[in-house]
Amino acid sequence: MSFIELHLGSYVISHGYDKNNKEIMTHVIAEKFGKKLIATSRIKSLSEKYILTDYVDGRWIYWEYQEDFEMVKKLLESVS
Repeated sequence: MSFIELHLGSYVISHGYDKNNKEIMTHVIAEKFGKKLIATSRIKSLSEKYILTDYVDGRWIYWEYQEDFEMVKKLLESVS
């Protein structure tokens, strides 16, 4: 299993959808960024601000990361 190390901060958890098809979200604000190892198999997408991963029980989590987009992209390319 491959991992990458990133500095992650605030995040948003997507719990799914309600009966009106509205997404149910929980926003968590972090005081600072902290190091975390992420299994590359959990990563679904990367934007300039967030890395999207799967989470427990079918949820999704959008992590805010501190590193530069191009650097993270190169990290992912190097482990694939």
